[in-house]
Amino acid sequence: MVYEFNWALNGDGVTPLKRAAFRINKPLDLKVAGLAAPKKNPLKVKGAAIAEAGSDTLLFEDFDAACQEARDLLSLSDKLYCPEGHVPGTHTGVRVISNSSKLTPDILAYLDRCPKKSPPDSMPVTCFVVEGHDTEFAGFSIEEIEVPVDSEESESAADLGYQPKVAKSVASVVVVGKTPSVANIVGGIEASHKSLEQDELERAKKAEEESNES
Repeated sequence: MVYEFNWALNGDGVTPLKRAAFRINKPLDLKVAGLAAPKKNPLKVKGAAIAEAGSDTLLFEDFDAACQEARDLLSLSDKLYCPEGHVPGTHTGVRVISNSSKLTPDILAYLDRCPKKSPPDSMPVTCFVVEGHDTEFAGFSIEEIEVPVDSEESESAADLGYQPKVAKSVASVVVVGKTPSVANIVGGIEASHKSLEQDELERAKKAEEESNES
């Protein structure tokens, strides 16, 4: 297990207590994890609609509870499989954290390949997928966080005397059940990407309006 990836998973709220987490970015990584290659690559998947937290069908509190339970279950899993990539046709990064050896090859085949960064960063979209659980749940949530501004784009924190930050939206997708479907996972990923894109457009529009007013 690579410790820097373990820290990345800790940042996502999952602690691999069994110390067996596989970061899967390309087909060779599947082999290293002891998994079969996908039957189709790339894999086209029609996503299924799943509920968004804060909507009429899913309260934020219920999503948060389901997300925390999924993280706890994944932390206790014997093995974690973590395919990473881009939402197809975009540069939006996705990390799926799952205990499912069956789903992982198909998820990797669905995602576009992305550069493998070291140390690994958090992704704009993080999916928590638990197989073999009696409770069925599928939902996603969009959250606004603050992240440090790249020093290349602004004065350094030392020069300013503080760390400048900027608002950014991130998404969490939770799919839990006896046999979770790839369609639900893809549906959550695609809905998350759409919401993140919309948030960025709204921030850009607001910044432009404020710039014109000043």
